[in-house]
Amino acid sequence: MRPLVRIMLRGSLRQIRHIAAVPLAEARGPVAEVYAQARREFGVVAPPLALHSPAPEALAASWLLLRETLLAQGRVSRGAKEAVATAISRTNDCPYCVEVHEAKLATLTGVDVHGPLADWADRNALGPAEEEQPPFDAADAPEILGTAVTFHYLNRMVRLFLPDSPVPDAAPVKGRGPVMRMVARAMRPDAGTNVTPGTALDLLPAAPLPAGLDWARPNPAVAGALARAVASVDAAAERWVPEPVRDLLHTELAVHDGTVPGPTRAWVGEATDGLDAGQVPAARLALLVALNPHQITDTDLEEFRTLHPEDRELVELASWAALTAAVRIGARFGEPARSLTSTAD
Repeated sequence: MRPLVRIMLRGSLRQIRHIAAVPLAEARGPVAEVYAQARREFGVVAPPLALHSPAPEALAASWLLLRETLLAQGRVSRGAKEAVATAISRTNDCPYCVEVHEAKLATLTGVDVHGPLADWADRNALGPAEEEQPPFDAADAPEILGTAVTFHYLNRMVRLFLPDSPVPDAAPVKGRGPVMRMVARAMRPDAGTNVTPGTALDLLPAAPLPAGLDWARPNPAVAGALARAVASVDAAAERWVPEPVRDLLHTELAVHDGTVPGPTRAWVGEATDGLDAGQVPAARLALLVALNPHQITDTDLEEFRTLHPEDRELVELASWAALTAAVRIGARFGEPARSLTSTAD
């Protein structure tokens, strides 16, 4: 069993599809810095993080989000945040993330996977589904809701770039659970390492907190991670993604009610109908990443890569679309979070 775990950890970056992740031994500059922090404070450069490596700013953004919400030592326990991560991943039908975070939950003690917080996250993963007092207070909201936003983002990236399971297909069915729990135990800080909130923020420049995420302000580290990540990912997209494509995604998200569009792909054609032909592949892929990554096809990727052949461009487009969608969902948490703040005042 342990040899299989070692093989999985060593070869995990080979699971990444569509792009070539930067190998650990070849990482330089900002990529090397993120990899070093991840190995020290997370125990491994996990594929959902490494898949961002062709675009260093997106890599730093994804690390800040993951570190400051899920990993940093704050008011909320790691187990509670893992329960939220699992619930969000289940809502988004991201089996890879569900498998990883269910396994991590199984290694933690004192976690009620069917407790009030997990139940709330299941019901409210796409925003408040009903008027109810959340099972946490205003001071805990940044870590809990920040974790939700982070996994709405990561689930979309994982659906595009990774398979359905981190465990090799050849692994025996009965051994998958134990293998994943052993992998999950390896996902921990180095001995003596404290994951102190905010110490990684300097990876990206300071930026204002996006509208709708005021619930993050009580926690400067979470607020800073969200602000810097969004600003950096947006700036990368603004350098080369055509403005009509960016406007289209914002317009579609503004009227999106949280349901997954489909079952056919007619909605994509209708949304992109007014664009120039050269803008359609990027717009189509951005819409699919944001709203229904399950409908992405090899043809979508081939048509995009014909016009934008670099791995960096694919990662930057997907990262921008995924984070824009995640922030829009995060803004829906605003009403219950404001009521929490009012109660606390």
